[in-house]
Amino acid sequence: MSPAQLDANRVHIFDTTLRDGEQSPGISLNTAEKVEIAQQLARLGVDVIEAGFPITSPGDFEAVEAISRNVEGPVICGLARTHKADIDAAWGAIRDSQRPRIHTFISTSDIHIEHQLQTDREDVKGQARAAVTLAKSYCEDVEFSPMDATRADVEFTAEVCAIAVEEGATVVNIPDTVGYTTPEEYADYFRRLHELVPTLRDVETSVHCHDDLGLAVANSYAGVLAGARQVECAVNGIGERAGNCSLEEIVMLVRTREDVHGLTTAINTRELARTSRMVSRLTGYAIQPNKAIVGRNAFAHESGIHQDGVLKERTTYEIMDATEVGLESNSIVLGKHSGRHALRDALEHLGFKVEGNALNAAFKRFKEVADRKKQVTALDLEAIVSDEMREKADAHELAWFEVEAGSRREPLARVAVKMPSGEEAVGESGGDGPVDAIFHAIQKATGTECELRQYTVEAVTGGEDALGQVTVMLRTAGRLATGQGVATDILEASARAYVRALSNALEGAAIREAEAATAEAAVERTPGP
Repeated sequence: MSPAQLDANRVHIFDTTLRDGEQSPGISLNTAEKVEIAQQLARLGVDVIEAGFPITSPGDFEAVEAISRNVEGPVICGLARTHKADIDAAWGAIRDSQRPRIHTFISTSDIHIEHQLQTDREDVKGQARAAVTLAKSYCEDVEFSPMDATRADVEFTAEVCAIAVEEGATVVNIPDTVGYTTPEEYADYFRRLHELVPTLRDVETSVHCHDDLGLAVANSYAGVLAGARQVECAVNGIGERAGNCSLEEIVMLVRTREDVHGLTTAINTRELARTSRMVSRLTGYAIQPNKAIVGRNAFAHESGIHQDGVLKERTTYEIMDATEVGLESNSIVLGKHSGRHALRDALEHLGFKVEGNALNAAFKRFKEVADRKKQVTALDLEAIVSDEMREKADAHELAWFEVEAGSRREPLARVAVKMPSGEEAVGESGGDGPVDAIFHAIQKATGTECELRQYTVEAVTGGEDALGQVTVMLRTAGRLATGQGVATDILEASARAYVRALSNALEGAAIREAEAATAEAAVERTPGP
């Protein structure tokens, strides 16, 4: 019996948050953060984690390798073009995984073949054959994707897919790379492929849809109804351009309408909201309030008619229960007199294992927040701990700040930044408001010119004493980076977020320079023909 026939009603969830999702502008995750997200994805119950694109940089290789060694349960997948070096690198990064997969791809659309690859169809077929053969020599589980398939000639794409299956591919993925297709077209494409390539019945087929026209979830669902049994998606729908199919949306669509299609997933849906919040905090990409499934307003009712109906019977206006996705009201509440043991127990309940110095730092921050808030909820604790975990020993840190401002005087800010060397650098500046003055003071303290690209503020919870969460995106040293800060004081949260964004940008620029120097040295050492 083929893999595709083992469970005809099971839809496998292939998560690409750490590969396609990380390609979103401004996202700069380090290895520890990627491992943390991967471990949460394993708790969520995804079937496959596409951990990265190992050939792109030593940093990406290191992160994929770390995930392969530290995350158990899901298949760990590395992406590779059809180049031998890519496939070698992918295997080198995932070889220690208990369940490794190599995912290789090449375009089949004429627009890509002519303008990007600058080759012809025969060469594409040859590259696909060689790549799958090589990948198969490394591991049993090999996925193949004809990139931009939905804009490609279906007969030619079928030829390439048939070659991939012939050489041992276990999964064939049909990407809507630029979000061009419609649900009806996508479903027809799958049906036609199965007619042209009868051997597709012996492997698993997959969907990978982008959201350029807002149809990523609809197209993915159409592909599933047409027979695909793997959906490639990302938490919060992050990814290239307008993003990918949203993991939480496709999962809850499958779960909620099982009565229509009879399909299931293995996702622990109660972990959806927590996973969404973690990815948002670590990437700096805020979740829009009206985001389906995990948005702040997803289960909120403003209309009096709706409120009346829900109070009488929840299902009058709710097709899902908030508890299904982990959005139930917080049962964890701590106060200013709660001790270290209570904090540790609460954090363990939330999935954080914090000990030693990390616990001491979290407890100190908790006390600072608890002194300003009447109650500290589960969402507050998540925000506090995530904020503390962003502090790095060798990064820029906010030491202190002072601001003088009012409606009758120009604002003036003084900021001290702890530099990676351990020294404190102080800057002073005015600005168009207190936040702008703080940002300019940070630039002066660090001697860095920055361009602010995005600034957002939102409350972690409700109430007058809510924690504020600030996200900053800026460009400096030729790099776009984000940072987040959490505090009861919006000015403090803003300063924290700006310093972290600046530190991430400078760290990323330094890594790129080091990688470029390493690559140049490697080229110089390579013997000639």
